[in-house]
Amino acid sequence: MTKNSKIFVAGGTGLVGSAIIKNLLDKGYTNIISNYRTRIPNNSTLKTNSIRYEKLDLIDSLATEEFFKKEQPEYVILAAAKVGGIVANNTYRADFIYENLAIQNNVIHQSYVHKVKKLLFLGSTCIYPKNAPQPMPENCLLTSPLEYTNEPYAIAKIAGIKMCESYNIQYGTNFISVMPTNLYGPNDNFDLEKSHVLPALIRKIHLGKCLEENNSNAIKEDLNKNPIENVDGNKSQEEILNILEKYGIKQFKIQNSKFKISIEIWGSGLPRREFLWSEDMADACVFLLENRDFQDVIKRDNSTLKNEVRNTHINIGTGKDISIKELAELIKDIIGFKGELTFNTDKPDGTMVKLTDPSKLHSLGWKHKVGLENGIKSMYNWYLKEISLK
Repeated sequence: MTKNSKIFVAGGTGLVGSAIIKNLLDKGYTNIISNYRTRIPNNSTLKTNSIRYEKLDLIDSLATEEFFKKEQPEYVILAAAKVGGIVANNTYRADFIYENLAIQNNVIHQSYVHKVKKLLFLGSTCIYPKNAPQPMPENCLLTSPLEYTNEPYAIAKIAGIKMCESYNIQYGTNFISVMPTNLYGPNDNFDLEKSHVLPALIRKIHLGKCLEENNSNAIKEDLNKNPIENVDGNKSQEEILNILEKYGIKQFKIQNSKFKISIEIWGSGLPRREFLWSEDMADACVFLLENRDFQDVIKRDNSTLKNEVRNTHINIGTGKDISIKELAELIKDIIGFKGELTFNTDKPDGTMVKLTDPSKLHSLGWKHKVGLENGIKSMYNWYLKEISLK
């Protein structure tokens, strides 16, 4: 891969894709193209010196085919996906399986048709069984049932892995699948209905601190940047307090004019999760794109049986986890919130332990660099800067 190779990053405006594009630009790549649907509401084509955005809906098979015919990318990074937290996954089950299968089918097949030199497909560690061994090695895929709440999304991602493997076996393509653990970082989704746990906790605890300090302007600024169910900073104080309470940011009067603030968190707080800084994930992806091929993965896969190619995907993680309660306390300390955290045990916990085994990735030559505490501090500073932009 040369610095002027044409690289298509599918899904370049989200958490994953934007981190990968940043890494490519930092390393001097000058011919990057990406797609968007609604997040960049300007003209149909946006250009900088090294990257161009095209308005393209990857769910549309004909539009995707025309795009590949026109652009003829040499390398493809498939980071486009419909993603969300436990609430969104369980509520929009049909959307999650349909949209993700459609995106994958279109991009992977067109990459084969147009002779892409290498494709990197990004999935998620939710592909693993609910009761997978901990830490989760790649070879535990499809060994027992999935977690129910995200089953449609997981099945779509498993199909993507198998599609890459199958095209490699039948057609000799060079498609690599990577499964990042829970990611966080710049350009994350802070929508409290659809976000993952870490950005949701950062935003809820930030808003709790603003309530605690009676900083109504900061709350309005936050809601103007990211309205909650169409409630923005222009709504009445009563409407704002009601929507915050609905999402677990609660204010209780204790005496005279003093108030106590509490943040409600779904579940017991006991489940343990692993978190990876998105820019570390991007560095791992670009490292694999630059230095490793599908055949390298097969050589290091001890679970591949004679005449069978299985579990060639690669975990991207830290191999370290933390309980949701410990995570919430860490974020609370970093933000400086003095109120209380409560846990609603009537809500689902999901899988109790979910930790990747990154040893295959380590053997391929890459390890993470950013620790969780420093990552959260950087993410919170990024969030504060974003909501202050007019």
